[in-house]
Amino acid sequence: MTTWSRRRLLGAALSTAALFAPLPPVSSSLAATGEWRFRRGVNAFPWFSLTREFPAPRTDYDWPPFQQRPVPTAADLRRLRATGLDFIRLPVDPGPFLAGDAGTRGRLLAMLDRAVTGALDADLGIIVNVQANSATHYWNPDRMVSSTAAPAFDLYRTLIGELAGRLARFPSGKVALEPVNEPQQSCESNVWSQVQLALLTEARASSATLPLIVTGGCGSMVSGLTALDPAPLSPFEPILFTFHFYEPYLFSHQGAPWMDEPVYRSLNNVPWPASAGSLEATLASVRARMAEDTETSEADKKAAYTETERVLKVYFDARPDRWFIDKYLSQARDWADSHDIAPERIVMGEFGALRTDARYVAAPNPDRARYIADVRQSAESFGFAWAFWALFDGMGMMDDTTRALDPEIVEALGLTMPG
Repeated sequence: MTTWSRRRLLGAALSTAALFAPLPPVSSSLAATGEWRFRRGVNAFPWFSLTREFPAPRTDYDWPPFQQRPVPTAADLRRLRATGLDFIRLPVDPGPFLAGDAGTRGRLLAMLDRAVTGALDADLGIIVNVQANSATHYWNPDRMVSSTAAPAFDLYRTLIGELAGRLARFPSGKVALEPVNEPQQSCESNVWSQVQLALLTEARASSATLPLIVTGGCGSMVSGLTALDPAPLSPFEPILFTFHFYEPYLFSHQGAPWMDEPVYRSLNNVPWPASAGSLEATLASVRARMAEDTETSEADKKAAYTETERVLKVYFDARPDRWFIDKYLSQARDWADSHDIAPERIVMGEFGALRTDARYVAAPNPDRARYIADVRQSAESFGFAWAFWALFDGMGMMDDTTRALDPEIVEALGLTMPG
């Protein structure tokens, strides 16, 4: 998950009449017949993320390079398996691996080996996703994977090859490597195609059999996948395909403090489906949230409120519901069918939503669970595997401190609370 500018596409998406034309109901679910241990997963964020870089002009990291953060224990992983999940997707910040000396890199690789072993010991598969941090001042996606001529691309490519070789030592079919997270190039970018081909070539030089996860451009959106030509990727089999899904962002990213657009930071109490609430109630929550913001000027607040009101009117007029999700995901299924790609080879690698801030609503808000259930059920109806975002943090399914699983999210994901 990144802060890529794809969020700005929401307004255009919400105003597109074709997108809001309801789909016919999906008649049946598709059986999951894939040979890999990747059907129902969770992103194990922030296990190998939230790194502690030194400020510029330094380009290295403190040791250990990770901030204080929740890390799943062996017992946590066993409980995840007991819910019915069968894999984790592990986002790994490559910065500390590239910035450190040989000894530091070796210690980090040993830590990663232990994480993979821990997942396998809990009978979970694992997708290791190399996820560069766009908030990092030096070791960021632009420096590493913006093109094959990027300043640190060769270092990054070498790391991908090294990871592929190490992961190939683990049991076949339970471990996979995803070389890049949410590439920032445009949907049909030839630059991204060349980056991906170079990374796949490096990975295959280290392992002929390790499953590799490939994606389209523009932040791994559905439109990135549907613009992807899979033909040049056939020499790199076995491969799986991935996309991420957070639409509509007005719902999934309401109140997100990391978003560049001020609209999102003030959003609150956006209902799902739209018919479950009202424009008036949502705007009241927005005003209440804005009123407590002491850092933003009144002029900026006024401008943000005007834009928030505008986009929310579009949202409520469109009345998105389960059909809206089906409309998006059907594009991925149509793409798969057109290229004779079995749907179980497609992984919806991220989906989820932030919680409504309870301080600004009058009653418990069940919308997040309804949305997650709708996205999960839609993906399954098309035959796709999925990985929920995330294990911990603001979009998590497990409490950072108590390690208690959220029963509403467990149910929304079609899982079972362990006894």
